[in-house]
Amino acid sequence: MAVIVGTSGWQYRDWSGVLYPPDRPQRLWLEEYTRHFPTVESNNAFYRLPSPETFAQWRDRTPPGFVMAVKASRFLTHIKRLRDPAEPVHRLMAHAASLGDRLGPVLLQLPPTLKGDPEALDACLACFPAGTRVAVEPRHDSWWTPAVRSVLTERGAALCWADRGSRPVTPLWRTADWGYVRFHAGRARPWPRYGRTALRTWAERIADTWPREADVFAYFNNDPGAAAVTDARVFVRLVAKP
Repeated sequence: MAVIVGTSGWQYRDWSGVLYPPDRPQRLWLEEYTRHFPTVESNNAFYRLPSPETFAQWRDRTPPGFVMAVKASRFLTHIKRLRDPAEPVHRLMAHAASLGDRLGPVLLQLPPTLKGDPEALDACLACFPAGTRVAVEPRHDSWWTPAVRSVLTERGAALCWADRGSRPVTPLWRTADWGYVRFHAGRARPWPRYGRTALRTWAERIADTWPREADVFAYFNNDPGAAAVTDARVFVRLVAKP
């Protein structure tokens, strides 16, 4: 099983001196990041869709085999709320295509006020080009229904397993032959670190759910104080154990 571990974003000033040498200019942080992790989740597109030229620059600045997951635009998820998805999905994928073989999964993080709507989700997923790996992170309990699970499974989309407070906040459904896990904040000290026991439990959940040959992407979103960097490094060691 390939558990591919990284962080959610890489441009955090308080990571200087932890992940990045203090004298390393910010314009070279991505190159330094790739020396430590094989993947990153880019949040940029959620707030403002980067140009194709920017995606192409990220491709050129990362080594072969590096994977960049892309968080879909809030215009699609939070403003349109999955309605009329064709144009925003096409625009996102047209821009992100410039990543070439660095392009990994696309994350749809839904707003916490958006209630379960399997029909809208199905219509949205249908707009993505064939072969695109899409992970969906609902944040309202009304999504946890057989109908939603069926849509994800039939579309080959992964339910994003999300953790907050060192415990799952989503069902642990396996809906695809690959997986996607996000760590938002743990309960260890200093906040928002994760304790080793919590991370070991997650490593065991992943190993018990997917076969060894499956790709499972895991991203740490607890960036304050470089907690994501420290926890991701620990998690890499835990998932590597037989």
